[in-house]
Amino acid sequence: MLTFAAAVFFLIVTPGPGVLSTAGVGSAFGFRFGLRYVTGLFIGTNLVAAAVISGLAAIVLGVPWVRSVLMAASIAYLLYLAAKIAFAGSKIAFIEAREAPGAGAGIALQAINPKAYAVNTALFTGFAFYPASLAVETATKLVIVNLIWIPIHLAWLWAGAALHRLDLSARAQRRINFVMAGSMLAVVALAIASAVEVA
Repeated sequence: MLTFAAAVFFLIVTPGPGVLSTAGVGSAFGFRFGLRYVTGLFIGTNLVAAAVISGLAAIVLGVPWVRSVLMAASIAYLLYLAAKIAFAGSKIAFIEAREAPGAGAGIALQAINPKAYAVNTALFTGFAFYPASLAVETATKLVIVNLIWIPIHLAWLWAGAALHRLDLSARAQRRINFVMAGSMLAVVALAIASAVEVA
């Protein structure tokens, strides 16, 4: 169980679309508005987990054209987000938007987020620790995942909101933007590599 918890922590804490966009919402709109977005991500993550656990994700993603459409949508979104970050100039802006994204945006992101499916598949199909009952093991895993997921995303939201309050130099702000954009491009590269392996 400790190995599972460690895997959850490292799979969730690493930069992906969810945590990077969470920091972005915090930096652009503050902690209070960001909570609505994180709530949507939380709901979306659990919907993806339910789809993986039930086998629905395997059936739907087993249809080549559906998988291709979802992969193309997620890659396009990640490229768009990386461009927004990289070309934000001297202003810290992880995401550009006129109004704060709400819960619906968070749910939608997780629906097309390849990392969400990959992480949930790895966690719920591996790391067996209670062979006596698959139901008990799955329920325990859901509790552990959420107990780790919530503080990690709140920490990323707080970090983004804290950056919003700092008076950084233009050079430091540009460096932050480039590092975040580079992280998003790494996620895009991994998504493309994953798609090529599956195909």
